Amino acid sequence: MRSAFDIIRTPVITEKAGDAKDLLNKITFSVDPRAHKLEIKRAVEDAFKVKVEKVNILNVKGKIKRLGRSTGKRADWKKAIVTLRKGDTIEVFDQV
Repeated sequence: MRSAFDIIRTPVITEKAGDAKDLLNKITFSVDPRAHKLEIKRAVEDAFKVKVEKVNILNVKGKIKRLGRSTGKRADWKKAIVTLRKGDTIEVFDQV
C-alpha cells in the first residue's frame, strides 16, 4: 500500500486555487496519475487530519513547447480538487 505522500505530490498554488481555498474551502493538489478518488480522499484525511467531503479529479495534458526548430512536450499530470468539511482547514495553506 502506498503512503499518503506517495499519492499527494504537491499543492497547486495559483490565483484561481487560492480563491477556491478562500471562498469555497477547496484545496488543489497535484497527485499521482494512477490514484483514484477514494485513494486521494484517504491520503488527504490521513496526512492532514481533516474530513474530506468531495474529490474532483482531472487529467491535465502537457503543452507542446518549441525552442527554435526542436520541439518538446511537458509532462502530463493529474490534478485533484478536494472539498473540505466546513470549519476544517489545512494550516500549511493558510499562510500562502
